[in-house]
Amino acid sequence: MVRIRVLVVDDHRIFAESLAAALAAEPDVEVSAAGSGPAALRCLERAVCEGRRFDVLLVDADLGGRTPGGRPAVPVQAVDEDGLVDGIRLVTDVRSAQPQVRIVVLAEKDDPARAALALQAGASGWVAKDCSLSRLLTVIRGVLRDETHLPPALLTGVLRELTAARRHRTESERLVESLTPREREVLRCMVAGLGRKAVAERLYLSPHTVRTHMQNVLGKLGVHSTLAAVALARRAGVGPVDLPGDVVERGGQLA
Repeated sequence: MVRIRVLVVDDHRIFAESLAAALAAEPDVEVSAAGSGPAALRCLERAVCEGRRFDVLLVDADLGGRTPGGRPAVPVQAVDEDGLVDGIRLVTDVRSAQPQVRIVVLAEKDDPARAALALQAGASGWVAKDCSLSRLLTVIRGVLRDETHLPPALLTGVLRELTAARRHRTESERLVESLTPREREVLRCMVAGLGRKAVAERLYLSPHTVRTHMQNVLGKLGVHSTLAAVALARRAGVGPVDLPGDVVERGGQLA
């Protein structure tokens, strides 16, 4: 019998253990549990080293106690097993590290905006935490067949959110295309978190010239801060420049 290997990621221990026990009662399901994002990533890495990859992750949408509209307390790279990592952020990290893993987000309530974010991050499904076990098993088996599962009541809202996100991306792409090649290079340095001095050294320019380029970038993108420019650039699919080594100058200070 081919067994489905499932990892439940939820910081509510009683819920995680109860769900894991219910799933483990199925003859073709093997279940493990992790109480945080970093613990889940370590579990995935360990499984790969042992030659037994997970097939499906069930991830709590509110992992780490994040409040709606809030930001993760700390980045995933900087936390330990007890750290706080948003569930949707974890989806992004897992899809980047192990794209073959299918991810289903478990949510306390229907939220079209967050469901759309989850799908954009790479999730294959959004399911209510209080759904029946049979429904959850249907979703688990469905995502392994490359199906996408959403509650019917969310479909219209999610489609609206995805359409709006695409419209914003198109506008962001148009603004980035208005930049000169040098300005785009400067923007990629900004996305990488480089300060003015580091950009000048990398591009063999004077700090004054870099400052002018940065001002031009902000003006053409219609934003008033580096943070806003970086957010717009990421929406347009602009990635950071490749940085040599691990020590780079960020915002004028060594990081």
